[in-house]
Amino acid sequence: MWVKSPGEVVTIADEEAERSLARRLEDLLPGTPVVGEEASSQDPRLLSCLLEDRAWLVDPLDGTANFAAGGADWAVMVALVERGTTVASWIWRPGPDQVMYSAELGQGATRNGVPIRRTQPVPPISEMRGVVLTRFLDPVTSNLVAANRDRYGSVSSGRLCAGVDYPALIEGGQKFVLFWRTLPWDHAPGALLLSESGGVACRLDGTPYGPTQQTSGLLAAATQDAWDAVRASLLGP
Repeated sequence: MWVKSPGEVVTIADEEAERSLARRLEDLLPGTPVVGEEASSQDPRLLSCLLEDRAWLVDPLDGTANFAAGGADWAVMVALVERGTTVASWIWRPGPDQVMYSAELGQGATRNGVPIRRTQPVPPISEMRGVVLTRFLDPVTSNLVAANRDRYGSVSSGRLCAGVDYPALIEGGQKFVLFWRTLPWDHAPGALLLSESGGVACRLDGTPYGPTQQTSGLLAAATQDAWDAVRASLLGP
């Protein structure tokens, strides 16, 4: 295990899993480039493939620190992107949960093959549970969160794994997650799963998330009403 950047670790498992997935994905769609997290850290030019007709996105081991510590909060994530739009995604949780989430643009989402579609009631802010990943927040947003988080029923730091935090929105465990860094392999799979399950993943100006966008800040919520309420009460107008 070694440190890729401050606070980010890489293991041999990350690299071997990415190579294995890349081989299999290339067999499925010959000639389609694979944009993996570890390969892209070595060659950022790979990200330009997301603008091509079709490309795979791979996060071979999301939640590496949890995995390395022997925890269960990690996942394998894959998405298929066509001309900058995520059209299919898969999140595999191989720990005790043994859960596979999948989604296809315009066709809905499934959990272990069972369709998911939920309209969740929005509780009062004082009862709402959510997650804010504070480590990378800019100073202005960090100050807003610090000033307003006590208005909520619970604001935690989450599970440090997008492959766990996104599904928690559709399973009812939490109502929102505020991310700051938006690397595409972290968010393309979960954002599509969420939107195809009735949720919302948007930039802070309200524009829908897309894997080719480079701006910071992403608010994901179980419903549009929850997104609107959190955007106004946590971050202001």
